[in-house]
Amino acid sequence: MRPASSALDRLSRFGRFLWSGWAGLAGLALIAALWQAGHEAYGDFILSAPLDTLAAGWRLLHDGSAVELLALTTRRALSGFALCAVIGTAAGVAAGYSPATLRLSRPVLTVLMGVPPIAWIVLAMIWFGASDRTVAMTILVSTTPVVFIGAVEGVTTRDRGIEDMAHVFGAGPIRRFTHVAARQISTQLFPALILALGSSFKVAIMAELLANAGGIGGALARARAMLDIAEAMAWVGLAVAALIVVEYVLIRPLRSELERWRDAAAPWGVKR
Repeated sequence: MRPASSALDRLSRFGRFLWSGWAGLAGLALIAALWQAGHEAYGDFILSAPLDTLAAGWRLLHDGSAVELLALTTRRALSGFALCAVIGTAAGVAAGYSPATLRLSRPVLTVLMGVPPIAWIVLAMIWFGASDRTVAMTILVSTTPVVFIGAVEGVTTRDRGIEDMAHVFGAGPIRRFTHVAARQISTQLFPALILALGSSFKVAIMAELLANAGGIGGALARARAMLDIAEAMAWVGLAVAALIVVEYVLIRPLRSELERWRDAAAPWGVKR
C-alpha cells in the first residue's frame, strides 16, 4: 500500500503542478497584450509585433541553426549554474552552521556582489579568451553569492526544536540533516536557485555577446548589426523559452519532491 500511496501522491502533485500552469499562461497573455499595445504605439522599428516575432522564431527553428545555438547557450548556462549551485550550497550550509565562517565570508560577499557582471566578463575574456570558461567563470562569480545567501538563511532560520525532537527519537546527525534540516533549508535555498538559474542564462548571453563566443549572444549581436528587431526579439523569446523549460523540468519537480511536508502542514493537508 505504501508504494502505491506514494505514487498516487506524486501523481496528484504533478496534476496540481500542471493545473497551476493556467495562471502562468494568463500572465503570458497579459505580456502579449502589452507587447501588442507597445508595437501599435511605437511601430516595427522600435518593437515588432508579437506575431511577427513568433514567425521569425519559427523561421529560426525551421532553419536548424537555432537549435544548435540554443543548445550551446543552455549548456554553458547550466554548466555555470551547476558550479554555483554546488559551491554556493555547500559553502552556505557550512557558513550557516559556523558563525565564525559566516563572519569571515561577509566581506568576500560584499566584494563579489559589488563588482558588476560586465567587469567579470572583461576579466574572464583577458584570462580565458572567447571560450566556454569565460561564460562559466562569469556565471560562477556572479550567481554564487545568491545561492550562498539562500543556503545561509535556510540554515539560520530552521526550526531547531524539530531537530531536537528527532534526536530524542534516536535519529543520528546525518539522518537529522537529510530528513529534517535539509527540507527546511530548501524553503530558502530553492528561491535562490531559481534566481541564480535566471541570472545564469542572462549572464551567459551577455558574455557571449561581448566576447563574440557564439550562442544566442552572438546571434543577438548579428541581429543588432542588421537592425532586425523581429529576429532580435525572437532570440530573446527563444532564450526565455529555454529558461522556462529548464526551470520547470529541473528545478520545480525537485522542489516539489523536497517540500512534500508543506502539503501535510497546510490547513487543508492530509494528516497522516
